[in-house]
Amino acid sequence: MSETANIDTPVLPLRHPAIPAIALSIACVIAFAALLALRPQIPGDVAEATELNRLLLLQSLLPRAAVALLAGAALGLAGALLQRVLRNPIADASTLGIASGAKLALTLGLSFSPLLTGISRETMAFAGGLSAVILVLALSWRRGLDPVTVAISGMVVSMIAASASVTLVLARGEYALSIDIWGAGALNQQDWRVVASLLPQIAIGAIAAFLLLRPLDLLALDDAGAKSLGLALHSVRFTILVLAVWLSTSVTASVGIIGFLGLAAPSIARLCGARSSRQVITTAPLAGAAVLFLTDCLTQLLGPGFSDLAPTGAATALIGGPLLLWLLPRVHGRAATAAAHPVRKSLKRFRAFAALGAILLVLLLLSICVGPSDGGWIIATGSLLSDLLPFRLPRIAVAVGAGAMLGATGFIMQRMTANPLASPEVLGVSSGAGAGLAATLLLVGFPSPLVALTGMALGALASFILTIGVTRRSGISEEAFLLAGVAVSALCMAVVGMLLAQGDMRSYAMLTWLSGSTNRAGAFEAWTALAAAAILIAPLPMVRRWFAILPLGSGIAKGIGMRVAVVRFGLAALAALMTAISSYLVGPLSLTGLIAPHLARLLGFRGSRDHLFAAVLIGAGLMVAADWLSRIVIYPYQVPVGLFAALIGGPYLLWLLGKRETDR
Repeated sequence: MSETANIDTPVLPLRHPAIPAIALSIACVIAFAALLALRPQIPGDVAEATELNRLLLLQSLLPRAAVALLAGAALGLAGALLQRVLRNPIADASTLGIASGAKLALTLGLSFSPLLTGISRETMAFAGGLSAVILVLALSWRRGLDPVTVAISGMVVSMIAASASVTLVLARGEYALSIDIWGAGALNQQDWRVVASLLPQIAIGAIAAFLLLRPLDLLALDDAGAKSLGLALHSVRFTILVLAVWLSTSVTASVGIIGFLGLAAPSIARLCGARSSRQVITTAPLAGAAVLFLTDCLTQLLGPGFSDLAPTGAATALIGGPLLLWLLPRVHGRAATAAAHPVRKSLKRFRAFAALGAILLVLLLLSICVGPSDGGWIIATGSLLSDLLPFRLPRIAVAVGAGAMLGATGFIMQRMTANPLASPEVLGVSSGAGAGLAATLLLVGFPSPLVALTGMALGALASFILTIGVTRRSGISEEAFLLAGVAVSALCMAVVGMLLAQGDMRSYAMLTWLSGSTNRAGAFEAWTALAAAAILIAPLPMVRRWFAILPLGSGIAKGIGMRVAVVRFGLAALAALMTAISSYLVGPLSLTGLIAPHLARLLGFRGSRDHLFAAVLIGAGLMVAADWLSRIVIYPYQVPVGLFAALIGGPYLLWLLGKRETDR
């Protein structure tokens, strides 16, 4: 493992390190005292009301407070262990995919075997979380578990797991919608059973962590130094990882996903002056317990009628994005080099585009005419084709328009950032559109398509500008730019999670959008997709000179007279609008914006204009293929096209990460 990620110095302690601890403790006491004093009393007969109030206090409020303290301590300890063993200041259950893997495993169990899930929920969550983190570490191993590579791999694994989870939820209908309500991290309790379950697990975990103090101290050295002192490096590292995953997934199985608390707690501990393994292992659980307890008290106090303002897990996740953005300049991953893609011998333009056009035409014909039926596969012709066209043409038009816009958006972002891994999905722009839609639903209720699109465009633009602003100011590496997208995406998806957890029709509308379904596509959606693609993509060839200059850097661009800030803002606004419209039509998870420009480059399209047109054609073809396959793979049921495209695109991104390591 490299020595580039020493976690002992990412946050400088304050001059008076006890101040944050004292302030946090006082805030917790005041918040809980206010909760006890201001909670509404049950009206009615005095004796009966007194007894009911006592029961609510003893069987609901106090167990909830205890669960918040225990869960926060467990996640704080798990985060400290993960950051120590990986020497990574941004490691936690959220950034490593552990929480998403555990949720996917629990969703599988609840969807197909509720009885099994009830018996062995912790075991299933542990298996899912451990599988996810093993996959993340395997993808990052070649680069010595470099912090940025680990975080990007965790993001991809989380994205794939989230896609699969939402697919299962939609397949099970309202029965499984409760999974997403639970997944947002609700701490509501009706008895002491969760406390009784978590307490011994956390006690065992704490004892095991203190028994591992010497190996944790040795892991602060480089690998060679640790081995020279007799440490069985791989065995110890795996043992500590298993302990951290077990603590994290125990909390996930009991109360759902509490986002980014394992990231925040060790940072607060180091802010208070903790440096040695013993100090961090002792202080981080206390910080985690205090932060989660305070957040839970505030969600109750600020909610209408003491109903929760938002699930505590979602509210806690709101601090994750800003914290990750704050820590980002302190993360020193390996310097990224320009991608050296093996490009095939340049193709003649006419033949190349003719081939792409022919492939798109074949896909369109397959999607319109070919499909399974109860009696086997059929090719629709004549009257049957006439009957099917009103249903199939709108969704195919949506796929073509959205895919073309996503391909163009990915091209814009990769050229603007000189980063071949950039795309609206990876940089958090699609999630920003989702946050804009969530905010619109919360403010308006059920908005018109135009209002919804406006909200999504504003959210996408804000997230893209935030990502660019943070990274330009910090001057960080190319891949850390993607990590900023992870942070922005986490912040935006926390907003989405708060809406999902409401459990009403707005939540189901949001969940349907997340899936990227084209089942309900009609004439409005079809014409919107085609018109938007034609209008928004048409100006791009006219500014192809910008796309040739921007990858060279701001200094060169300014030197030849380009108004870089104006150009970047204009392109960002255009990309945000195309992302918003595409996301509105097919959801946020397709990864088409990443894949299409990449395939175009691998096929030999290097000039900016050729690269753009090829990305547009490939994006349209990918979405048409995904729409067709989503209708036939589990006939007579359908997988939402956005999720199906993400399930294809996620493994491609994993392959691409591995390929970049081989190229380097």
